[in-house]
Amino acid sequence: MGWRGNWPERVPRPEAKKLSDDEKAAFKKSMDSSITSSPVLSALDFRVRTSRGRFYYERSFSGADFIVMGRVTPLVTPKSYLLLEVEYSKASWKQIAKGKIRTITNAISGDTKGTFHGLGALDKSIRRAKKQGKEKLDVIKDDDASFYYAESHQKCSLQEALYHYFGVPIPIIAEPRGWYVYHRTPRIREISVDNDKILVDYRSSSLYGDSFGGTCLYMKREGQWGVFTIKPNQSTSIESSLSWLEKRKWKNW
Repeated sequence: MGWRGNWPERVPRPEAKKLSDDEKAAFKKSMDSSITSSPVLSALDFRVRTSRGRFYYERSFSGADFIVMGRVTPLVTPKSYLLLEVEYSKASWKQIAKGKIRTITNAISGDTKGTFHGLGALDKSIRRAKKQGKEKLDVIKDDDASFYYAESHQKCSLQEALYHYFGVPIPIIAEPRGWYVYHRTPRIREISVDNDKILVDYRSSSLYGDSFGGTCLYMKREGQWGVFTIKPNQSTSIESSLSWLEKRKWKNW
C-alpha cells in the first residue's frame, strides 16, 4: 500500500445535468434578474453568459473585456441544485456555494469576503434604503471615526460609510480589487477636514494578528471621486500621500 494509503479518497465531482432550452432560459432569466435587482452587481457591470451547459458570471472592469468571476453548473441531484465555483488557478475551480438559484445568487450579491466584490453589506443597505424611498441611509460619525446608522445606531462597515456618508460611487469603493480578493479588511487611517479625502489601510488577519496589506487614498478631484494606491513608505498621512502622487503625476503605486 505504501505512503499513498494514508491519503483520503478524492471526493468525486457532482454530476452535471444537461438542461433543456427552456430550463436554460429560466435559470438565465433568474440570474439576470439577480443582477438587475442588486445595486452592487449592476453598478459593477456584471452579466451572465451561457456556454456548454454552464452559466458564467462575468464583470467588465472600466469598460474593458469581460472577465469570468464565477461559474454555475446545474446538478443532477439534488433536484434543481446548482454549484457555484470560482477559478483559483488555471482550470482549477473551488466550490463557493451549492443550492437552489436563490442560494447561488445571494452568495454572489451578498459576498463580503472579496471573492466576487466584497460589498455584500453595502448591497444589503442600499436595498434597505430603496425600500424606504431613499437613495442613501442617514449615517453619523463619532469622535473616533466610527460610523453608525442614525436610525438603528448599528455600526457601518467602511464600504457602507464610503457610500452613504461620503458619497463615493460603488465602482470606486470596489477598488482596489486585488486586496478584496485576498480578503484584506479596510480601515480608515485619516479623514480630511472637508471629508473629500479618506486614507484607508487594507490589512489581512491571521493567527499571528494583523499584517499590513496596502494603503489607498479615496479622494475627490475636480468634483469626481477616485482612488489611488499609495507606496507604503509614502502613506503615513494624507499630506505625504498627496505629495507623492503629485510627483508621480497621479500614477498609482
